[in-house]
Amino acid sequence: MITLFHGSYVPVQTPLVKLGRKKVDFGQGFYLTRLRQQAESWAYTIAERKGRNAQPVVSTFTFDFESVKSAGYRIKVFESYNIEWLGYVVDCRRGGNKQCQYDIVEGGVANDNVIDTVEDYENGIITAEQALGQLRYKKVNHQICILNQEIVDKYLTYTLSEILKVEE
Repeated sequence: MITLFHGSYVPVQTPLVKLGRKKVDFGQGFYLTRLRQQAESWAYTIAERKGRNAQPVVSTFTFDFESVKSAGYRIKVFESYNIEWLGYVVDCRRGGNKQCQYDIVEGGVANDNVIDTVEDYENGIITAEQALGQLRYKKVNHQICILNQEIVDKYLTYTLSEILKVEE
């Protein structure tokens, strides 16, 4: 079992993979991370976007990843920012169908730290080689996207949600 975190503006006890936005890094799914600090950052960002009454919340889950692996689900892990990761993220952000190939995708986040590079590549401003040269020096944050509701229902267990303090 591993502990995973989800950042939002509401407690999430019963995740739905088809509730989120469609054109994001790894496709439409339920996003989690092994890094609590990453989930907190997501929670603050999302709450800020939602407005002054929204509160940042981190929900914690346990995930039986070993059982998922042994059950034969389609899992893709990107160990680093590489050409395959770049192509996958660009395809998903354009609404492509690569996300249909997997039930779970794990890897780096196209966050503020790397999004400019991804967008420059996506818009044809830089080549894939130039993008990878820039990404090589970026710190890889972590995300897991569960694209299959059955996995959420069978292997992801809600533990608790915590409202984070907002500094005035």
